[in-house]
Amino acid sequence: MTVEEMGMRERSRGVTGDRQPQRTCVVCRSTAAKRALHRIVRSPAGVVGGTSSRSVSYDPTGKAPGRGAYLCGQPACLETALRRQSIQRALKVTDPAAVGGAIESLRNALGSEAAAPRRRSSDREEVRSG
Repeated sequence: MTVEEMGMRERSRGVTGDRQPQRTCVVCRSTAAKRALHRIVRSPAGVVGGTSSRSVSYDPTGKAPGRGAYLCGQPACLETALRRQSIQRALKVTDPAAVGGAIESLRNALGSEAAAPRRRSSDREEVRSG
């Protein structure tokens, strides 16, 4: 019996080609590739890092388990996220101190990325001629 005969559609084969998952900044609502945005995650209930409660943290890998909210990383968006409590609402948490700590971790990570010069592939090897 074929798929059409059963009245079912074929499942999509997943993401193909160069399409990447899209996410939206919770503050400015700009859409970008998942890897281009920064994730703040609320860990699931249970023991996390030695504590037995939910915690909120910056997730640089984008793969930590739990409920996530995305920020574009613009300084204005970080300030607005704290002022409007956008992250708290997206993650469904009531502790503003935990969210503030996660945003501060993100701010520190962004500061260290900006301070460290990026090396180009041409910088790795010294090219000598003649």
